Amino acid sequence: MRIGELAKRAGTTTRTLRYYESRGLLRARRADNGYRTYDEDDLRLLQQIRTLQDFGFGLEETRPFVDCLRAGHPAGDACPASLDVYRRKLDELDGLIGQLRSVRAEVAARLALATGTPEPRCQFERTTE
Repeated sequence: MRIGELAKRAGTTTRTLRYYESRGLLRARRADNGYRTYDEDDLRLLQQIRTLQDFGFGLEETRPFVDCLRAGHPAGDACPASLDVYRRKLDELDGLIGQLRSVRAEVAARLALATGTPEPRCQFERTTE
């Protein structure tokens, strides 16, 4: 398939595909007329990249998943390097969650102090009542 069809099927733009190509994440083959050509494997790579980016992974963080698919694995997260990226991302998310909880507690304390009312409880905290 040509670049326009791939972009449409992947829900992205041809410009994005060319950018991925420039970063080495997508490899275009050239037809005799010079047009870029792609196949279903390229679509799978793009779907993997897009899914990970939707989850907050940076473009470079997707590379091990792409490499894993290119190596012939059925899933991009079937390789140790991909699992390492998952672990790092979870650590990062845990850190951010901790920071957000700390900020939330500070804001709740200031609200309570300003209004003279008890601190509002977080809707995400479990209660044992």
